[in-house]
Amino acid sequence: MSEERKTGSQCVDDPETIPLEEIPLHSTNLLTLLDESGTVRYESPSIEHLYGFDQEELVGDAVAEYFHPADRERVVDAFRTLVASGERVVESVEYRHRQADGTYRWVESVGSSSPTPDGYYVINTCDISERKQRERELERANERLETFANIVSHDLRNPLGVAQGHLELANEDAPGNHHSKIADALDRMESLIDGLLRNAQAETRELETEPVDLDRLCAECWQNLLRENATLDVAVDRSIQADRFQLTQLLENLYRNAIEHGGEDVTVTVGELDGGFFLADDGTGIPADESDRVFEVGYSNSEGGTGLGLAIVNRVAESHGWDLDVATGAAGGARFEITGVDFAE
Repeated sequence: MSEERKTGSQCVDDPETIPLEEIPLHSTNLLTLLDESGTVRYESPSIEHLYGFDQEELVGDAVAEYFHPADRERVVDAFRTLVASGERVVESVEYRHRQADGTYRWVESVGSSSPTPDGYYVINTCDISERKQRERELERANERLETFANIVSHDLRNPLGVAQGHLELANEDAPGNHHSKIADALDRMESLIDGLLRNAQAETRELETEPVDLDRLCAECWQNLLRENATLDVAVDRSIQADRFQLTQLLENLYRNAIEHGGEDVTVTVGELDGGFFLADDGTGIPADESDRVFEVGYSNSEGGTGLGLAIVNRVAESHGWDLDVATGAAGGARFEITGVDFAE
């Protein structure tokens, strides 16, 4: 439990500031008075709308009897903490409350450790069932995406590897003009599989931020690439708050984009900005009429591009709350600017 009301809570009223005589009769939030044992002493009229009970129906009952069994211990512990606290605290907890028809509804309650003059604790409860429904739908979507990623990784890579192996043998036995085109097509399939997997991993993994040494990670990501004669110049010596896994995806995809469009001898520069950093190359750059489309899934102006790399970069930036812009660099190539970054120092 936090010492302040949970950020983003839909319960907008502070229970400590609501005198009993000023409780609104038609508030969409439910206001409840509990004694220190957790017995209901008052429910506002909105209980009928929220749970379907008459206003006086729960008065005198232990409120914990109406909590979902899986949530009961957690919510009771939160209330005991609230009662025992000697300081001004607004507790917040999400749980399922039984309705008059026997089903359960997801709600969020906040309460004050300072009782009313009568010794009752004011609890403010709001409906979060729609939010929970969206969360469940997102979880199911992520599960489907993870299953898809596993299928891509296993069921597609195996036959692809077999095809590449037989092509190599065929080329040794009887080199042919068509073999190089087949090899290019198989390499293209492998690139698509890699891009789909990276995209799926970015979608399903939860954000876990920590201080990340940006210049060191830039160098590590560069070593992971087939970069031929390309050059990396890192001119930033700061640590930022980021998810290391996702930041790695962002950097590696920007590197691949630079090499793909700038050539094998491209120079990539990473530098510091006010509130962030940039990554620029000395390649051909991005046409002005295409700058608004480069982050779209599937868009690529390269014959061998998958259209996934920059979409992944955009998704990583969005998940961190960063701003991502594309411009023309000092050397005429593409320059990607990431701002809104929290520096660790």
